[in-house]
Amino acid sequence: MSSSHVKDLSFLGVRIPPEIESMSKNLNDVDQETFRKILKAVVSALEGKDCREVMRSTADGSGIPQERLSHIIAGMYRLLSEAIRIPTSSLKHEAFKEDLRELRIPEEFITDFSSVVFGYRRAALESATSQNDPHLPTIEDFKWRVDVAISTSSLARALQPSVLMQMKLSNGSFHRFEVPVSKFQELRYNVALILKEMNDLEKRSILKIQD
Repeated sequence: MSSSHVKDLSFLGVRIPPEIESMSKNLNDVDQETFRKILKAVVSALEGKDCREVMRSTADGSGIPQERLSHIIAGMYRLLSEAIRIPTSSLKHEAFKEDLRELRIPEEFITDFSSVVFGYRRAALESATSQNDPHLPTIEDFKWRVDVAISTSSLARALQPSVLMQMKLSNGSFHRFEVPVSKFQELRYNVALILKEMNDLEKRSILKIQD
């Protein structure tokens, strides 16, 4: 079935995060000035800045009950975090706005959200988000060679080739390990199989955010 007959998946995925659902329900009767103050504080938090004082003054001046305000802040933070992680080449402006309309977010607030996600501060938000996301060390250097054990206590391993590998990681650590050729071939096959399955998944229209 062509993607033109199937609505593209929301940038939030199949299931809307509960924080965002709660935020949309608690935005009723919030005036735009107050919304923008909260949004500005949330954006500062995403950029890694200390915004506790701004949050406190916004809470004191908004007249919104603390519990309700907490739902709004948590939802804004989650919504912007999810949107910033998706490249603009995949997340289209109109599709983003349509997803927010389906959440029944007021149109003027959708415009403000869009100005953050697609505006000049996006680069700073992307940088801060990538630094804060949990990640593992990356491979900086990789060396390998094929070795044949001539003298060994195990007759089964005598004259059997193996692959010796050494990795240097971005955290400065080194890892050395030995793999029999048969296991190396098995690893190579499984990696190729996984790459093929990932490619097949990307071709399915249900996983495309936007053509």
